[in-house]
Amino acid sequence: MTFFDLKRVTRPEINAVLERIERVRVESRDLFLSDPVNREIDLDRLWAKVMDGNERWFRGENVAGLLSFDERLYLARLHRFVVEYRADHLEDMIPVPEDVEIEKVDAAGLPAELQITPGSHPTRTILYFHGGGYIMGSPHFMRSVTVKIGAATGMRVLSLDYRLAPEHPYPAAVNDCVGAYHWLLEMGTDPLDIIVAGDSAGGYLTLQTLLRARDQGLVAPAGAVCISPGTDLALTGATYRSHAPTDPVLADIGLFWWVETHLSGADPLDPQVSPLFADLHNLPPLLIQASASEMMLDDTTAFADRAQDAGVDVTVQMWEDTMHVFHCFDLPEAKEAFARIGDFTDRFLK
Repeated sequence: MTFFDLKRVTRPEINAVLERIERVRVESRDLFLSDPVNREIDLDRLWAKVMDGNERWFRGENVAGLLSFDERLYLARLHRFVVEYRADHLEDMIPVPEDVEIEKVDAAGLPAELQITPGSHPTRTILYFHGGGYIMGSPHFMRSVTVKIGAATGMRVLSLDYRLAPEHPYPAAVNDCVGAYHWLLEMGTDPLDIIVAGDSAGGYLTLQTLLRARDQGLVAPAGAVCISPGTDLALTGATYRSHAPTDPVLADIGLFWWVETHLSGADPLDPQVSPLFADLHNLPPLLIQASASEMMLDDTTAFADRAQDAGVDVTVQMWEDTMHVFHCFDLPEAKEAFARIGDFTDRFLK
């Protein structure tokens, strides 16, 4: 079942981006399959199974347990290979500026990148959690975003390489991200010099870090930036289905198994698991940016409403007719979004 019609729902510059991504995806998939180790599972048959599950999920059927652990691990390995290949491709096309310093660091026992753009404040730090549906992604994968955020804010970026599912399901990634915040504090960073940020699954981890830090009695950071965050792991929002025809990123990937892989049996309605259902009092100021066209839109709007009701300073910024985490691409709204992130951090750090 195909929910996304390239010509019907997007404008030319997004078509060009999507067509380039598809070319790179095909190249990287073929390279992945060129290794005999990666032909242990029939990918065509498995992908047909995923697409069947996707169609059934959109019809409201329960497809929990459709994929085995080995199948989910295989798909995670494939997706990781594809996004790292894409990151290499993008960096070849648009290299990271030579005056940006990238240093590998150990943050609470986890690998991370410290990215320093010219003129960055020596202590003010964005603690960044990459997206990737809980199963893939890395600091390298999100450099095209994090370096621009660093430039827009005049802050250092500490981009964390947290553990991924299915090898490390919930709460491993949450614990890693909270541990990185602890580490920054232990290294002497003033919490009022920290902004926690992330996109998609990383937006979920940003909110989880704020909630866990609060509950552990830690001083809150100055604020947080969430880009298209996941907040409801029960996937109850109406836009998961109503916005499938206008979401070229999430509609045809089989989202149902990504969240199941992260949860590994945890209850998505548990307030400890889904930020949407948590007590949201006493959180720091939040900036949430999203596409009005994406399937996860209700995750943003429902969470923002609940946070505002709890007295949190929440700013929501929406862009029409664009993509989930459009910040990754050379689009006019991405440039505007980075500038607005800079404006937000200026409010709380000057």
